[in-house]
Amino acid sequence: MAVAVAAARFGGPSRGLGQAGLLLLRRLGDRRLPRSQPRRLQQQHFSSLDDKPQFPGASAEFIDKLEFIQPNVISGIPIYRVMDRQGQIINPSEDPHLPQEKVLKFYKSMTLLNTMDRILYESQRQGRISFYMTNYGEEGTHVGSAAALDNTDLVFGQYREAGVLMYRDYPLEKFMAQCYGNVNDLGKGRQMPVHYGCRERHFVTISSPLATQIPQAVGAAYAAKRANANRIVICYFGEGAASEGDAHAGFNFAATLECPIIFFCRNNGYAISTPTSEQYRGDGIAARGPGYGILSIRVDGNDVFAVYNATKEARRRAVAENQPFLIEAMTYRIGHHSTSDDSSAYRSVDEVNYWDKQDHPISRLRHYMQSHGWWDDEQEKAWRKQSRKKVMEAFEQAERKLKPNPKLLFSDVYQEMPAQLRKQQESLARHLQTYGEHYPLDHFEQ
Repeated sequence: MAVAVAAARFGGPSRGLGQAGLLLLRRLGDRRLPRSQPRRLQQQHFSSLDDKPQFPGASAEFIDKLEFIQPNVISGIPIYRVMDRQGQIINPSEDPHLPQEKVLKFYKSMTLLNTMDRILYESQRQGRISFYMTNYGEEGTHVGSAAALDNTDLVFGQYREAGVLMYRDYPLEKFMAQCYGNVNDLGKGRQMPVHYGCRERHFVTISSPLATQIPQAVGAAYAAKRANANRIVICYFGEGAASEGDAHAGFNFAATLECPIIFFCRNNGYAISTPTSEQYRGDGIAARGPGYGILSIRVDGNDVFAVYNATKEARRRAVAENQPFLIEAMTYRIGHHSTSDDSSAYRSVDEVNYWDKQDHPISRLRHYMQSHGWWDDEQEKAWRKQSRKKVMEAFEQAERKLKPNPKLLFSDVYQEMPAQLRKQQESLARHLQTYGEHYPLDHFEQ
């Protein structure tokens, strides 16, 4: 320290010490360090076998052979399942042994969603609503995961998770109100169809841009951890969204901050028209988890019990251990990506028919129920008729409702409306006052 002070006095760091300064430093050094005890570091010597890496960024050993790591370190991550395609339990120890009433709720939620999809899809084709996205073939991923959660767990969806809300008893009237954008829509008609949200059911409103929900979900999970809330966050996304930068940022933040979150990837084979063979070269999405330090599993997404078991265990450990989990549910998107897509342009009818007829999550669960004597053809026929009636009643009710007041376009964003936004509101009011006869204003609430 004294040496440093002397150096500063003789000109500081920006100037040379000069001969006098060097002489003084030598004398100071001679006084503090006796010649009989030279100040030298003793270097330790290790044999090549005992030499251990000390780099802070990785846990590894040295090797003396040049070798690149192969993309598939193991020969394909296995797919966990409980039922075969005929609804038979493969390993009795993995049977969740759910009561009949719960399994019936699984089935009715999945089939009611399927019925709603068919009616709203046709509604769009008839010009009654502007847009729609079906959930055909992926019902098992929604219901199996939703059933394993606590009702207070926070859900961040992408746009194909309506079954999660369905299982949480979200009313059909609210589904219809959102798609029609009428006065009963919780979003007041300001979102495009299928962008659901419900605070009471802890379902965050869906956003259109892919993967934006992933880092948001991690932030919510971190907040839950800091609050000791004893809850988790589940974040749904498709394998296509996993290619977005937000996914990688979210995975890394969740791992390093040790957040209680389940990343639930629906790998349905296509990102709109892009098949998985053109999306990635690695072993799917589950293979990415270990690279971030995330416990990961791949499940049969068409097996509702496999999805349920995996999500339930991931939730238990996420709460107990404050760490993230990644579940990759392998499934198949039977329907078009949306009403703006024609999937016949990039896949065959035979391919779609196979998954629809041979490996559908609804038919698999129906086989299970029938083998237990919990369901038969008469009950199936009666339920299909009843579910269609329920959907049609909500559909007709939604169509009769007025649209929200146009003034609501400008509310609920700022506590105090900025001058620029107020100017736009006034401009719209003047426009409608002058040209209102050209608009169907009688369809809007006044």
